[in-house]
Amino acid sequence: MLHILWTILIGFVIGLVARFLKPGNDKLSLLWTMVLGVGGSLLAKYVGQSLGWYDEGEPAGFIASVLFAILLLALYAALRKKKGA
Repeated sequence: MLHILWTILIGFVIGLVARFLKPGNDKLSLLWTMVLGVGGSLLAKYVGQSLGWYDEGEPAGFIASVLFAILLLALYAALRKKKGA
């Protein structure tokens, strides 16, 4: 149970950092900010492992997680703009 809470907390921090670094006004709730961070972390872990950046059981890395979260945020913004147009 503690592992899940830790994942949610770290995901929230990663989501906040990604939203701070990406320019623009992305209106996301706290829940979606956490989902963004957790998604970025999961992508960083699995892409990093498949490309040989990380081994099994190693953390994905904070910087890679933030970069993937920014990528997800940019994708969200592009889809939102396309839907609104």
